[in-house]
Amino acid sequence: MARVVKKSTRAKKATTSTKASPVVVKAQKAVDAASKSLDAQMDRVAKAKARAQKSSTAAAKASLTSANGKAKDLRAKLAMAKMELAKAKTMDAVRHAEEAAKEKVATLSESLSAKADKDLAAALKAFEARWMKSRVKAHAKKIKAAEKKAEAKIKAAAKKAATKAKELEKKAAAKLKADAQKAKKAATKKTTAAKKVGRPKKAASETKATKRVGRPKKATSAAKPAKRVGRPKKSASKAEAAKKTPTRRGRPPKAGTARRGRPPKSAA
Repeated sequence: MARVVKKSTRAKKATTSTKASPVVVKAQKAVDAASKSLDAQMDRVAKAKARAQKSSTAAAKASLTSANGKAKDLRAKLAMAKMELAKAKTMDAVRHAEEAAKEKVATLSESLSAKADKDLAAALKAFEARWMKSRVKAHAKKIKAAEKKAEAKIKAAAKKAATKAKELEKKAAAKLKADAQKAKKAATKKTTAAKKVGRPKKAASETKATKRVGRPKKATSAAKPAKRVGRPKKSASKAEAAKKTPTRRGRPPKAGTARRGRPPKSAA
């Protein structure tokens, strides 16, 4: 049994796109009709020409002239129909080219879209793998840090608990020792009291200190005067110069004679 080969979708599209447009079909029919009319007229011309050659009558010549005129008109009509057909075919070719270009662009767009989807899926897969790898690494780092921190906390708590336990043990041992010493002292005291016989000693009388009556003592050190605020004191040399007796102006006193009147002021 022969294998049936199916036509591709592209071949179907090409067959559909090469189908002639209604304008071309109409122009082609007009050309066919004009060509048919011209052929029939040419047959009439040939017959009229044969009659005119047989009998050189005016009617035969007029018939031939009329047939040639009609044939000329039909030739012009056929030429016009052919020109319209050529124009229609040209426009149809342009339309076919446009459709083919659009189809090509659409096919390319579909191909690129499919390729983009494929590339996107691959890129997302690669990105997901990289992201998961980096996230796992980051999580492992955080977990390691948390474990280290928890371990440090556990060690610190254990150390604190051990120190506290040692302190409690030390306090308990000291308390036991103090209790033992107290018990020992109490036992010794009881034994001594039991052995001691006779009159007990008098308790020493407390002497009260007599209060002093009279004027209270002066303070040992007088309060120092406050520092002087303002202009500073003169130097010692200037003070001494000021204390000197002022010199007497005029004639000096006579020797041996005592000064009459008020005695001079003594140097301060």
